[in-house]
Amino acid sequence: MNQDVSDFIAQIKLPWQAEICSKLREVIHESIPEAAERIQYGKPHFLKNGKYAAVISTAKGWVSFSIFNAATLEVPEGQFEAGSGDRLTAKLLEGKPVDYELLSSLLKQASTAL
Repeated sequence: MNQDVSDFIAQIKLPWQAEICSKLREVIHESIPEAAERIQYGKPHFLKNGKYAAVISTAKGWVSFSIFNAATLEVPEGQFEAGSGDRLTAKLLEGKPVDYELLSSLLKQASTAL
């Protein structure tokens, strides 16, 4: 694990956002054991074989989780924002349950070809 990513999560001011980001980080490493971490564009990026697999970011009222290489994934309606190209993005909100199993499954599928 990369210390810069740990520092990013540690500096998140809203406890619910920090909790979601920590859990997402765990899910990424469980789904892609060989994932590498780095801060790029001010956000934690996770790579497999040097290619983007996922990114976590925070905003005022949500946590954003994007999965790359997701163009062919079948996803439930209404759980993800319309993305551009091969990116699938979930906007995770305070007090709303997060389906970490679904995110893990989609991440595994998307990263298989990386």
